[in-house]
Amino acid sequence: METVKILPFSDALAPYFLSINREWIEHYFCMEPFDVAQLQSPRETLIEQGGAVLFAQWKGEIVGTVGLKKTGDRQYELIKMGVLPKARGQKVGLLLGQAALDWAKEKGAQKVLLYSNSILVPAIALYRKLGFRYIPMESGTYQRCDVKMEYLF
Repeated sequence: METVKILPFSDALAPYFLSINREWIEHYFCMEPFDVAQLQSPRETLIEQGGAVLFAQWKGEIVGTVGLKKTGDRQYELIKMGVLPKARGQKVGLLLGQAALDWAKEKGAQKVLLYSNSILVPAIALYRKLGFRYIPMESGTYQRCDVKMEYLF
């Protein structure tokens, strides 16, 4: 059984951030301008702003990705986690999520937020398994999200 490897951001891997996430976003929602900006230019919109993008490789292929957006002095937001269907069952989401939390902790984060939608039931279960807990959603934060969760270090 081949193991999943977590890889840091590189310009060569950047196109996977768009291609892996585009499918699920367009399946459930419309691609908004902020989606396009983050997914097409992760170096400018996330990395250079203090965030991160990580990739999962399995059987020599990039099969998953996740982003971290810096949203405060010691706070990040987990964004754009996507896993290709062919890699499901390999714990790619769990490994990516844990790697993102480890990265944030190493950077001194006290909190990682995430916004999701209750229709994404497998994602909510994954976030709970990672240790995220529900917190009240402020009205008007994100139009397409109805769930707010946080992970406290």
